[in-house]
Amino acid sequence: MRFLLSQEVKMDKLKAAGLFGGELVKLTGSLARRYNDCLAMFGVSPTSLISFSIDAMGWSPEIAEEKGDNYYLNIGEANSNAIIISPNQMGKPAHMPSHSFDRDLMNAVFVAYEKPIRDITKDSAICLNLDQNIDAFYECFDLLQYDTVTVTFRLLNDLEKRQDEQLDLIKKFDEGNAFMDREVHAKILTSAKTYGDLRTRKLRLEPLPVRVKSFYTRAFGGVFILKDFIKDIMIFESKEEFDKAIKNISFEGLLFHKDHDELIETLVSHLILEKDLKKSLKTPRYERIKKHIFSEYVKNPAHSFKEILDSHFLFVKYLNELDVAIQKKINGVELYFQKRIIDKNIKQEDYIDKAYSKAFYEPHSSLDEEQKELIYKLLTKISPIDPVHSYWYDKATFYKNFKSWEETYKDWVIDRILEENKKHDL
Repeated sequence: MRFLLSQEVKMDKLKAAGLFGGELVKLTGSLARRYNDCLAMFGVSPTSLISFSIDAMGWSPEIAEEKGDNYYLNIGEANSNAIIISPNQMGKPAHMPSHSFDRDLMNAVFVAYEKPIRDITKDSAICLNLDQNIDAFYECFDLLQYDTVTVTFRLLNDLEKRQDEQLDLIKKFDEGNAFMDREVHAKILTSAKTYGDLRTRKLRLEPLPVRVKSFYTRAFGGVFILKDFIKDIMIFESKEEFDKAIKNISFEGLLFHKDHDELIETLVSHLILEKDLKKSLKTPRYERIKKHIFSEYVKNPAHSFKEILDSHFLFVKYLNELDVAIQKKINGVELYFQKRIIDKNIKQEDYIDKAYSKAFYEPHSSLDEEQKELIYKLLTKISPIDPVHSYWYDKATFYKNFKSWEETYKDWVIDRILEENKKHDL
């Protein structure tokens, strides 16, 4: 309990800014009880909370904290689940997805079944399984089988089966002299009192297939599958899983760990990434990255980070107090362009830190929006030094890192996220 309270305190600033568990649907009373019944259907222990909030997938930050498990809704890495308790979940974010396509799947569900969802959730709930027809992952190459994900539905208390039972009873009631049968009368009344009149309601939701191409999954320590390009590419977050994968000699695509320098070169040659360093130098993103690196080296300042990072004079003051090598690292991009005026033959790598340099790549302009989102997520995993992009594309890592940041730096980061969210109408 003490651990959970400390975790909550560390997230209070984000909660107050609407950046942790924001845009959620609050559940209490009968809705909270239905939610627990859905957890039981998944074989998950109930929550003891009497009030909590959920996102589009039915994931609750409060319950995740209570259980100490961000992915408590899932059964293993191959089976993702979701819960729809309220039509108000439509259009809400998916805060802790297992795959990059989970949010789009939920959007497809709400678009396809908006009217039935409104009807069903008046007195029931819907349990969803995101089924890729794989019971369990045995090796990472199973991920290449992802082609179509089928969303299947099961109603709380098997309401559709109760509807069939009511219809059978009515049919029996209408046959011959059955209307005089007291047992049939009693069964109809009991069903109606328990479940209401189900006869005309649309309670059957047909499985919904959704095509998937390139995607990210947290399975096997986190893997990106890129299938829309010249060759299939698998990119691993886990070095251990990558080392296992390279032993496979039958895979004809390309395998990389996210930290491989060759990965960047390959993605550029495949027209997946591009970089305009001079253009990047003039962007707010460059300033955020530079100031994030700066904040990692400044210890126990006399001013708050919010004051320092928002003041050119204070920033320069504290920068000049750092070791010269650190100053060169922080100002590496500007230093490179200054030196290049004198000598056109100098190399970027002699002035710009490798992680710093990787952070300025962007998805190729030819990619569609869905592909760009995925590639931004990959870039954030490769070089997680822009706090705004970390929040947008890798919330789990952002939340983990946020807890360790200095309090006034947290304030500055929150301001930057809110500022960028407003610019992008998020």
